[in-house]
Amino acid sequence: MLSPLVGAAKPRMACSMKLHELSPAKGSNRETKRIGRGHGSGWGKTSGKGHKGQWARSGGGVRPGFEGGQTSLARRMPKRGFNNIFKTEYAVVNIRDLEKRFEDGAVIDEQAIMDCGLIKKPLDGIKILGMGELSKKFSVKVTKLSESAKQKIQAAGGKAEELPPKAKFLPNNENARKRAAEKGAKK
Repeated sequence: MLSPLVGAAKPRMACSMKLHELSPAKGSNRETKRIGRGHGSGWGKTSGKGHKGQWARSGGGVRPGFEGGQTSLARRMPKRGFNNIFKTEYAVVNIRDLEKRFEDGAVIDEQAIMDCGLIKKPLDGIKILGMGELSKKFSVKVTKLSESAKQKIQAAGGKAEELPPKAKFLPNNENARKRAAEKGAKK
């Protein structure tokens, strides 16, 4: 005959842990190596740094890429190209993506495109390209539109509007801000 306790859940033991009983897992903590504490420790005198020279000094050593005074590899390699720090970089979206993500009659601007997840950062503005077909009527307000995108939006009965470019560098003085605003208004 089977015992009535077979298959039954075991009673839980009351287990309480106290703060003074806490300790790190065995082997997870190590004693720090105490150097420079006399020759009896095995790490006295030069403290594992050997005799004299650059590496024996506190704070000594050389920077990464230093080759002992020999012309370093970074300076020996030929340099090519040019990085234009004033370059305008657009976040690119195609017409077919707008067709998939937006309803008919939607007003599409920078914030709407970011909210629907087509882009993460607007960079210097958003440019709409004309890849794909468009059957819905949209009102698009972005920084740049390609000619084919503009034609497809207007052919579908929508409106395409280009906004003035964002100011890249915000000047500190009032006169420079006015000039930047006037320059943006002219374009």
